[in-house]
Amino acid sequence: MKLVSEQRMSKKLKQILILLSFILVTAISVFSLGIAYAGGIRGIGLVGIWFFLTFGIIIVLAQLIPAGILLSSFIGTSFVSTRRNEVPVEAT
Repeated sequence: MKLVSEQRMSKKLKQILILLSFILVTAISVFSLGIAYAGGIRGIGLVGIWFFLTFGIIIVLAQLIPAGILLSSFIGTSFVSTRRNEVPVEAT
């Protein structure tokens, strides 16, 4: 019985994640379309700039999130000692 409820939860979680990712892409698309339109770009150039800005922002986010995680873990390990006899690096 627990397997059935876990599968339903997993399926429902997938649906929620798909919906949230669609909302994120749509929000970024509308925002970049607004920037391009306000900048005076009209016609087919508007569509090109829209795709460029939308997927450029998504690619930058996809690179920044893991980089931020790695940087924060590096800073955490540099200043906090996990062993009691070690001295963490001091920033001067």
